[in-house]
Amino acid sequence: MSKKLLMIVAPLLFLALGLPSAALSSETAGCLACHTSMKGRIKTAGGAIIELNVDSDRFQSSVHGGLTCTDCHAGFTDNPHGSPSAAVSEPVASLSRKISSKHTVDPVAAAACIKCHEETYQKVLASAHGKNIIEKHQTDGALCVDCHGSPHYIVKAKDPASKIGRAHQVETCGKCHGDIRIIEKYKLQENVMESFKESFHGRKLHLGHTKVPVCASCHNAHDIMTKTDPNSPVFGKNRLVTCGKCHKGANEKFIPAITHQKPGPIPHYTEKALIVLLLSTFAFIVIHVLLEAFSDIRDAIFRKGREE
Repeated sequence: MSKKLLMIVAPLLFLALGLPSAALSSETAGCLACHTSMKGRIKTAGGAIIELNVDSDRFQSSVHGGLTCTDCHAGFTDNPHGSPSAAVSEPVASLSRKISSKHTVDPVAAAACIKCHEETYQKVLASAHGKNIIEKHQTDGALCVDCHGSPHYIVKAKDPASKIGRAHQVETCGKCHGDIRIIEKYKLQENVMESFKESFHGRKLHLGHTKVPVCASCHNAHDIMTKTDPNSPVFGKNRLVTCGKCHKGANEKFIPAITHQKPGPIPHYTEKALIVLLLSTFAFIVIHVLLEAFSDIRDAIFRKGREE
């Protein structure tokens, strides 16, 4: 019996000792001893898919690297664990019940964000995204991990790898706002992602400008409202303040230029005409240089022939 126990425990101890030791509590090391070696996913009885593997190095370098596993997965106690049964604080338990329609596997872990980010979480719950989950019980409403990615690997917004950083934010928002299924379901504006990418802001972002506005610059990050909400920064005259953050002196004649509406035929065909003009100019220059070079070569050959 003791030999069998040793055969089971020894590999786990070896893995735990082999893990990077910086800032890892014994509890976290114990969890990672299994979850770093586990591969693949499992399907719960309810049909949910759970990713078992946790990359220890990425977890420790994330903003949550100093937390213990049960800081978020508060219902779990045993190691290895069974079904979550530990007591959970009432604020977290109450919130977990509200978002359980979206987070069916471990709503307590999803609600645990409020312990450290209470003010931010309250803004999300009051936003268009939060109301879609809490009031309408929709599973495709955006919550923390939909934008920030796995809580095990969240990095600071200024990190180039951050999903909500300047480099990736448009792509992150586009997962929903560019999804035709969600657009049709909620009757959203269809071309917001394309129109942004084709706008002056979007093209500057593509060129690598570090101060160009992205989605949250105009719509806010956590307290996002519908464009018809008077509290929205893009509602009515609120846009004067929003645009004025970058464009000093922006007035009512200026703000209609900043929009997600499709451009009319005049700017569309003007752009096409300018492209044709640019290409024609380069083509003329190249042809002119080639003809001149041909003329010089021809004259040199004929001159040589007359001299002979």
